[in-house]
Amino acid sequence: MSEKVIMLGNEAFARGAYEAGCKVSAAYPGTPSTEISENIVKYDEIYSEWSPNEKVALEVAIGASISGVRALASMKHVGLNVAADPLFTVSYSGVNGGLVIIVADDPGLYSSQNEQDTRAVARAAKIPVLEPSDSSEAKEFVKFAYELSEKYDTPVIIRTTTRLSHSQGMVELNDRMEIEDKTYVRDIAKYVMMPGNAKGRHLVVESRELALMKDGCDFPINQVEYKDKKIGVITSGIPYQYVKEALPEASVLKLGMVNPLPRKLIEEFASKVETLYIVEELDPIIEEQVKSWGIQAVGKEILTVQGEYSANLLRKAIKGENPFISSAVSVVNRPPILCPGCPHRSVFSVLNRLKIHAAGDIGCYTLGAVAPLSVIDTTICMGASISTLHGMEKAKGKDYIKNWVAVIGDSTFMHTGINSLINMVYNKSTGTVMILDNSTTGMTGHQDHAATGKTLKGDSTYSIDMEALCRAIGVSNVYVVNAFDTDKLETVIKEATQMDEIAVIIAKAPCALLDKAPVTKQYRILDEVCKRCGMCMKPGCPAITKKEDGSIHINDTMCNGCGLCESLCKFNAIEEVKLK
Repeated sequence: MSEKVIMLGNEAFARGAYEAGCKVSAAYPGTPSTEISENIVKYDEIYSEWSPNEKVALEVAIGASISGVRALASMKHVGLNVAADPLFTVSYSGVNGGLVIIVADDPGLYSSQNEQDTRAVARAAKIPVLEPSDSSEAKEFVKFAYELSEKYDTPVIIRTTTRLSHSQGMVELNDRMEIEDKTYVRDIAKYVMMPGNAKGRHLVVESRELALMKDGCDFPINQVEYKDKKIGVITSGIPYQYVKEALPEASVLKLGMVNPLPRKLIEEFASKVETLYIVEELDPIIEEQVKSWGIQAVGKEILTVQGEYSANLLRKAIKGENPFISSAVSVVNRPPILCPGCPHRSVFSVLNRLKIHAAGDIGCYTLGAVAPLSVIDTTICMGASISTLHGMEKAKGKDYIKNWVAVIGDSTFMHTGINSLINMVYNKSTGTVMILDNSTTGMTGHQDHAATGKTLKGDSTYSIDMEALCRAIGVSNVYVVNAFDTDKLETVIKEATQMDEIAVIIAKAPCALLDKAPVTKQYRILDEVCKRCGMCMKPGCPAITKKEDGSIHINDTMCNGCGLCESLCKFNAIEEVKLK
């Protein structure tokens, strides 16, 4: 007997992989996709891992597929860029066991550096894309994706978005399918993508695209809902929910497969409605193809290519309504900040005091770009901080970067920073690289990585020694410093940045949220000693505030005893309070 439960979209994706008989899952954490793997790990029937990056994760899944089992790789949209090399090639080689890639886009930029549309990447790679619209479909689409993958000899991408991944819906649980492993047969023409073989496989890909376009017209995940035919809407994914709320009377073609498009189904639907609208978040992927077939439709002329949609947005754009939105409650703008006790704040306060610029990376430390720390000058992508610093040195010379450092986290260093540091060594660069080692993948929710000594399943494993690794690739000047020892940190930064060689500073202290040990000490201000100079407030710790009378206060419900404020006070006006 089946059971119905409420699940997050990401939780439902994991359940779908389990029910589909998936045996191998690989991923690198990245919001909004992270919870997929965090839920898959609960199923012992699936081998699951955190890989060092998305390229490796996809290659692991490809290897599992070639060996004959159903495999999964999951990542966020910018992670797909990292995995693009194997992605485009596996489109040609095809699969043995089913291969599904779940990619989470981020309309609205809740936790990303861009709003790129995975459907555009998939079109270029000639890979079919499915897009569910709720948690129930999230589970079922994974199972259907494996069927498509094996029937059409192709990897299949499932596109999700932040709204679907992090919203809840009812899901019916079913038993796991026991899928027999497929026999591996050596096939050089299929799996070795040298030019001669790839030419033949390209023909297979084009034939597959045509077959999917034709067969897709009958896929059950593409659904037509005829109502009032004065308005017809083609949509998919989460926007379908907005369409149903804003335009309950409209006829709707809900596409479950958004690449390749089922042309005949679309042409038939378009012929039966008076005015056709195409509602899709981000790029006009569906719209451009539909219009290229000579079908008149309204899309981005009235709808934005930026951010998330909503029912109110559609009511205003399509129906001309101006929905009433209450503004009775004024919400105070609260910019993101580093947590109380974050070791990054200590490092940034020293860099700020020394007036040193930092080439930044992806992670919590991007928050060092804003006041009052204001030290991060660039953020591009994972691993880019080190390469950016190297480019500056080659452009302007070693003296130019003596007031610059590259800042990267431990997980990001494992992800793509290592190659960038190798490049600096190989190409005779100079410069200072700071690895902020807080022993976790912080911003995505404290996942383990190759240097933490724990696997995704929580098993103990070898922990990469970053100091030894840096020395092994040719860096002679490697410093390991407690991130909260500001005096030593300042001395080391001054020394390292003035060298005409590469220097790596590993600033170590655990993430304040990661350390589950109870807080044993806090700090308080001695009002009678305090000069109100404001030095303790410069790092921007949210536990420290200034009252209307100018006095400074430490909130004991937020302070976790890191001691940064005490180290900055020159008047001994901050004292330690031991807790029981």
